[in-house]
Amino acid sequence: MEKINLAQAFTAFSDYWSPRVAGDINTFQIKLAKFRGTFDWHHHEHEDELFLVIAGTLRMHFRDRDIDVDAGEFIIVPHGVEHCPEALGDECHVVLLEPNTTLNTGHVTSDRTVHTPLRI
Repeated sequence: MEKINLAQAFTAFSDYWSPRVAGDINTFQIKLAKFRGTFDWHHHEHEDELFLVIAGTLRMHFRDRDIDVDAGEFIIVPHGVEHCPEALGDECHVVLLEPNTTLNTGHVTSDRTVHTPLRI
């Protein structure tokens, strides 16, 4: 049992759209990610995702609307819902809570797909 300082953990990596595992809760993982620009449209067949914004602003695009999520706020994207995250401004720091089977690109495979996330 160790505590995690989020500010320090986010300084441990610099790449974007490549989640890092910060902890495990049963079959779920807490992942940290830095976002910059716009990601790819995708969905997750079986996994819901929680995006908790720590710094910056996240715009979550859905096919029918956009939702801006500021620092201190979170959004849950249900499984099967197509979405496209975008960091507004320079970058956005996000804590993800999702099943450990979740691929960052969902049903899409691209050069941004992280099959085995590194650990903090």
